[in-house]
Amino acid sequence: MRSEYLEREVRIDVYLPQGTAAGPDIGSAAAGPSMKDVTLLLINDGQELGNMGFAEILDELYSREEIAPLLCVGIHAGAERMSEYGTAGIPDFQGRGDRAAAYAQFVMEELIPAIRQQYQAPDLKEKAFAGFSMGALSAMDIVWRHPEEFTRAGLFSGSFWWRTKDKTDPEYAEHLDRIMERRVREGGYYPWLKFFFECGTEDELEDRNGNGIIDSIDDTQDLIRALVEKGYSQETDIRYLELEGGRHDIRTWARAMPEFLLWGWGDRI
Repeated sequence: MRSEYLEREVRIDVYLPQGTAAGPDIGSAAAGPSMKDVTLLLINDGQELGNMGFAEILDELYSREEIAPLLCVGIHAGAERMSEYGTAGIPDFQGRGDRAAAYAQFVMEELIPAIRQQYQAPDLKEKAFAGFSMGALSAMDIVWRHPEEFTRAGLFSGSFWWRTKDKTDPEYAEHLDRIMERRVREGGYYPWLKFFFECGTEDELEDRNGNGIIDSIDDTQDLIRALVEKGYSQETDIRYLELEGGRHDIRTWARAMPEFLLWGWGDRI
C-alpha cells in the first residue's frame, strides 16, 4: 500500500484467522469467525516472519485449538528502517528515529483504517503490536502513546538502550537518557495494557555499567521496573521470558513466538 506519511510503498503480509476467507464475505458464518471476535496483531519487521516460520507456528497452535483467532499483519521495514523505527519526536543521540512520528502516523491513520476497510472489520475485539529489536522499541512506543487503541505489546530483544546521550558522555544518566524508560516514567497508567518481554542470554556481549548483566537484559529489566513503579503487576500484566542461549536472531524469536501467542490469546478460546 502507498503511504503518504512515509512517501513510499509499504508491503504488508496478512495472516488471516484459520478458516477465514479473504473476500467480501469475510466475517460471515461460512467464512469463519466474526471480526468482532478477532484481535488485530501488528508486527514490525514483517519481512522476517517467513524466515521464522510464522504461518506454521500459527497453524500448529490453531490445529491444537490453543489460541483465539488473530488477524496478523506483518509490516515490512523499508530502507529507512533506522529512521522510521524509534521513539516518535525524540531521535537518539545520533539522530536515528527522526521519522518515527511519520511511521506512527502511517500505522494509526493509514494502515489500521485500510485493514478495517479491506476486511470489513469496524469492530475488532482488540489490537496488539509486536516487534523485534528496533521494531520492538517502535511497537512499545506506539502502544504506549496510543493506549486507547491497544491492549498488548510483544517485545522481542527490544532496543531499549535507545538514548539521548552517548554512553561515553560524562553526563549520561541511564534512567534519564534511555528514552523509552523515561517516556514510561513520565507517562500515565493504563491498567488494561499488558506487556510481553523476551531476552536471550546471548543477545549481545555489551555490559555498559559493568554489573555482569548484558545490556539488553539490563535495559529490559529496568523498563519493567519502571512499569511496575507505574502500577503494573509482574504477575498479571507483565511476562518476562529469558531464553538461555538465546541470541539476537530470528531463530531465537521463533522459539519465543509460541510463548507470546499463548500468553496473549491462549486463554481466550
